[in-house]
Amino acid sequence: MLLATGFISLDVTFEHAGAWALALIMIVVVSWLFYRYFAPESWREWAGAGVVQAFIIALYAEMFGFPLTIYLLIRFGGLDREYASDNLWSTLVGIGETGMFVSMLVGYSVALIGILLFIQGWRQVHRARQEDHLVTSGLYSYVRHPQYTGLFLALFGEGIVHWPTIFSVGLFPIIVLTFTWLARKEERDMLDQFGEEYRTYQQEVPLFVPRLGQWRRFVRESRSP
Repeated sequence: MLLATGFISLDVTFEHAGAWALALIMIVVVSWLFYRYFAPESWREWAGAGVVQAFIIALYAEMFGFPLTIYLLIRFGGLDREYASDNLWSTLVGIGETGMFVSMLVGYSVALIGILLFIQGWRQVHRARQEDHLVTSGLYSYVRHPQYTGLFLALFGEGIVHWPTIFSVGLFPIIVLTFTWLARKEERDMLDQFGEEYRTYQQEVPLFVPRLGQWRRFVRESRSP
């Protein structure tokens, strides 16, 4: 692929670029999975969903369509185009397909854990809402918002570890801040509904990150029926 600018011409071949149909399929599938288990209702939830949606679109457009981040780093950042590939990590380390494979393996492992936590958290809170009681067991005995923990891990694994881009790296902290704000709002509602019972739960269980030594049990709980 020949990339031309007004000042220089960059003769760089991106082996995995140009698969826009695949990019569209991935955007649709991942977006469906997200909205299926997040199901935003209030405007606050839709605001958070919008940032995640932008992350998904930008990520897969670069992963399968056009590696804009690599192009910009070559064009303006002085990156050596001799070792350029589609993936940022393999380009920076200079080990080509090997770097891409390692980042994919690690990133997908983290993302899969996040997806399992996200889905299992939704199942547990959905059952609790149907029965109108406070859920403090299962994943909720380790963190107060396991769905959001799972979402963060899934996005971190896919958009930071596996395939970092300017947009995914830039949007990730915004997503964390947005859903932290959303979690705080949800907790005010829970305090109104459950009072001292929820206040005690807040004091005993962390917000997003399990305590040291609890991560293995936390992840194992995500696979419970």
